[in-house]
Amino acid sequence: MSTDELEVLLIEDNPGDARLIEEMFGEAGSLHQRVGSASAADGSRIRHETTLSDGLDRLSDGDGDVDVLLLDLGLPDSTGLETLERVLDATEFVPTVVLTGLRDEEAGIEAVERGAQDYLVKDEVTSDLLVRSVHHAIERNRQERERARQLEQLEALNRLNRISQDVTHAVITTDTREDLEQAVCDRFVESDGYRFAWIGGLNRSTETVTPRVSAGVEAGYLDEVTISLDDGADTEGPGARAVRTRSVQVVQDVQTDPDFERWRDRAAARGFQSVAAVPIAHGDLFYGLLGVYADSPNAFTEPEAEVLARLGEVIGHAITAVDRRDALASEAVLELEFGVTGVATELAALTADGESAVEVESVVRSDEGVVAYGRVDGVAREAFGDAARQVDVVDDFRLLSMGDDEYEFELTTDAANSLVSAIATHGGRLSRATLEDGEFRFVTEFPRGRERRQLIELVEEHCPTAEPRAQRTVQRDDSGVDSAAAVVENRLTEKQHAAVETAVFAGFFDWPRTSTGEEVADRLGVSAATFTQHLRAAERKLFEALFREEADDDASAGWTSLEPDPGTDSDSDSDADSESEPDPDPDADSESESD
Repeated sequence: MSTDELEVLLIEDNPGDARLIEEMFGEAGSLHQRVGSASAADGSRIRHETTLSDGLDRLSDGDGDVDVLLLDLGLPDSTGLETLERVLDATEFVPTVVLTGLRDEEAGIEAVERGAQDYLVKDEVTSDLLVRSVHHAIERNRQERERARQLEQLEALNRLNRISQDVTHAVITTDTREDLEQAVCDRFVESDGYRFAWIGGLNRSTETVTPRVSAGVEAGYLDEVTISLDDGADTEGPGARAVRTRSVQVVQDVQTDPDFERWRDRAAARGFQSVAAVPIAHGDLFYGLLGVYADSPNAFTEPEAEVLARLGEVIGHAITAVDRRDALASEAVLELEFGVTGVATELAALTADGESAVEVESVVRSDEGVVAYGRVDGVAREAFGDAARQVDVVDDFRLLSMGDDEYEFELTTDAANSLVSAIATHGGRLSRATLEDGEFRFVTEFPRGRERRQLIELVEEHCPTAEPRAQRTVQRDDSGVDSAAAVVENRLTEKQHAAVETAVFAGFFDWPRTSTGEEVADRLGVSAATFTQHLRAAERKLFEALFREEADDDASAGWTSLEPDPGTDSDSDSDADSESEPDPDPDADSESESD
């Protein structure tokens, strides 16, 4: 059979009428260009059945795709409009043209109203009229299918967008990561479009995805499914591919997709017809996998897959927010220590005697890069200066205190910017660095409970020469948590925090001052007025926490508060920067605390 032939199913019990229809198609010669096809139909292939039951069996057997159905309303086993209704109930989007007699023209009109594409009066039909009616029926049916597809897709997209909004809201209303993940699964199955959802985490030791939470009709499905990243049959499924590629993987029909053969029977037994595997990640940090199962095939088209990809990012961002909130409330943190080779070797060589040391106590991110503050013990000032000038990753440095072999310093670098930013993005910080015994080491601090291997990979990605040396869980000193420290962690903006920390370590508060306001502002990459603005706002919050009882309450509530920062301090009286900077006019500088 040519693929360009028009497949016609004729259900007609009258042999004469059936022969007439077949002759008309034969007389039509080369048919008009077939709607929805790139080539013209070379002819038609007619399959003839004399009863409705035989015709329905022909349709259900799938013996060739039927392009159009010609249906007589008066059959031995069914008559009238009931015949059409049975056909419409048994088929989906098969264009139907009703054949009527002269006395049944009104029935033909009603048949069109009930779902037929057209009707033809058998005693009046001609070859051209037949072909035209068939092609118009196919085109109208194609348009109806397209409208239905677009409507279904729009409903699916709206459903997924509502789920995304609910997930964002769940960050505020849930207390733990497990509660958040369970809320995501519950939200999926609450909608009519999805039958089952689950979230699992990657077990690095076994290289398998282990389910954590689920919702819906699963009846032990997860107990029978293994998702492995090792070489083998289990790695061919959508879940393993989603983990490896960090992109959404879709099985549109579990009955036909060869990659789903191992799980086909179990999925079909539970009514799963299509599957989407969604990676959950935020930046470089991979959190797990979301599996969503629908009870209809082709439930995850390309636009829906895009929304699911964004949803995976939303969930990853939400988990990051929950982890950060837990980290602030926790009294323990995870410290990872790394040794670095090939970086600042000139400075490291100064400590090879085992008696000298260089320690970085504070690392501050600014718009211009990273500013580090530290102290030197046992290295002559001139030797340290000469070595610092030779280090290619040091953009600028200066000494902040007097002393021959014990003094403080400041240095700036762009080389560590990506590392410090990546660590901060995942709720951590670079807490300190040392050059001792000829070796350069640094320590990162992350919320407890994070996957150590992923964090190590994160650091190694941004600092390729770093090698993990030690890991430990450290109890925080909780003194002052309810006062100044809580304000610093919970209420200061990133710019305010950077301004205060830089000012402290740069000696802005010393007397006499080691650094002027202009010098600190220059290190931060902002104007002097903006630096003073950030500093004033931070000072106000700190002093309110110390002297106002109600401010203490505000600081405690800051864990989940969504209220905006109140802005800059309105006081015009200050001596914080009287040496070098006048108090800024609040209206003179467009930059604000949120800069």
